Amino acid sequence: MEVMQLADSCSRFYGLSQAPFGLTPNTDFYVDLPSQRKAFDMLVYALSSGEGFIKVTGEVGTGKTMLCRRLLNTLDHKGFHTAYIPNPAVDPEGLWQAIARELEISYQHHGDPVQLRADIENFLLIQAKNQHQVVLIIDEAQSMPRETLEALRLISNLETEKQKLIQIVLFGQPELDVTLSQPELRQLYQRITSSSRLNPLCDDESLGLYLQQRMCLAGYTGIPVFTNKAISALWQATQGIPRLVNVIASKALLVGYGAGTQRLDVRHVNLAIEDTEFSFRQSQPVRRWPHLLALAVTAVVCL
Repeated sequence: MEVMQLADSCSRFYGLSQAPFGLTPNTDFYVDLPSQRKAFDMLVYALSSGEGFIKVTGEVGTGKTMLCRRLLNTLDHKGFHTAYIPNPAVDPEGLWQAIARELEISYQHHGDPVQLRADIENFLLIQAKNQHQVVLIIDEAQSMPRETLEALRLISNLETEKQKLIQIVLFGQPELDVTLSQPELRQLYQRITSSSRLNPLCDDESLGLYLQQRMCLAGYTGIPVFTNKAISALWQATQGIPRLVNVIASKALLVGYGAGTQRLDVRHVNLAIEDTEFSFRQSQPVRRWPHLLALAVTAVVCL
């Protein structure tokens, strides 16, 4: 049986319209966790106030890209003009070109980078004259070379006597803070007027709410699928990091499907944990995914 067909069968088994724990940052599955809510409120307020430089950091898997996409959707609905750069590991000229692409400014025929920058500034002046706010959002900002970060500071210099021509939001891993703290980047660091940090889920209770909300968003209407002991085991294995929670929870659903049960206890979660490449409860990777697939396929034949 193909994996996609198996996933669909598993979802139907639990009465779901779609898989609840996918790794793609789908804003339809956004859960308003405490640190995400705090960061989002800060972002909306700072951008509405015209602040120039804003920063959000968080460990891998804590939901930065999901929050970034939610912000983009919100700004689009509010009439902001946005430029989104998800892969900023480029040189300064590449950054200017990426901004031009996002703002739909033609640059293919520019042999002179100075002219390209002038065209971008002229575009921003027109937007300001028409009272349109422009926001540049950069994901994975920790991957930006230092010379590109310095170019970003120069971009932030674009302003009139009354307002910034462009506002900049940086999303990045904690390494971004380390980079920005270097003496040669202090001018950029001092321009960051607002910042926030995304944290993992803090305890079993918050994890249980997260699991149930994701299940409900996927169409589930029953009692919680995961028992309290299963949730505790899941938290111990993931330390509340949403991405890792999604990986193990998705596999636990498959284990339950293979066992023919819609109520998942610690045994089902432990099988999923053992199959995961990395968790906080194991020091050595153990691969049992083929066995889980075989179990689920057997269940399909028998049901």
